Amino acid sequence: MIVAAATPAQGRVTESRMPSGAVTIQQGDFDLSGEIAALRGDDVQVGAVASFVGTVRERSDGSRVSAMELEHYPGMTEKAIDAMIDEARRRFDIRRVRVVHRVGVLRPGDQIVLVAVTSGHRHDAFQACEFLMDYLKTQAPFWKKETTPDGERWVDARVDDDAALARWGVQMGNAG
Repeated sequence: MIVAAATPAQGRVTESRMPSGAVTIQQGDFDLSGEIAALRGDDVQVGAVASFVGTVRERSDGSRVSAMELEHYPGMTEKAIDAMIDEARRRFDIRRVRVVHRVGVLRPGDQIVLVAVTSGHRHDAFQACEFLMDYLKTQAPFWKKETTPDGERWVDARVDDDAALARWGVQMGNAG
């Protein structure tokens, strides 16, 4: 699988080949139905598909958000997410995983991230999906900048996100 990625600061698209095919970082939107269909494929052992789609909110910390800009470190980001997927595979009985994360300038209502997991049973699919999203929120190397009526601001890690990850037995303390 080829992964196209660009940071707004670079202004150009770079490509890297990902061995697992589970992770894609891209500027363009993704098709939820197409991603789920590809994830399921012809695997008749799949009894459950759990997915999460994150979107840009119009309000954040009490301010109206007109745009969110996401940057990442190409190569490092994909490796970090692959490691998260490996950890999910160790913890849960899952079959396939798909993570798509967008970068660049996004507007309220735009899709940001997709985490989808297949499993033989719903419990593992739900748990793995939630675990991966909690991990992504705190450990994936993305930088977010919001544009509000008061100007631009970088988004810091949240205490709630650290607490969500801690319930899985992972202590990070990213929030300041």
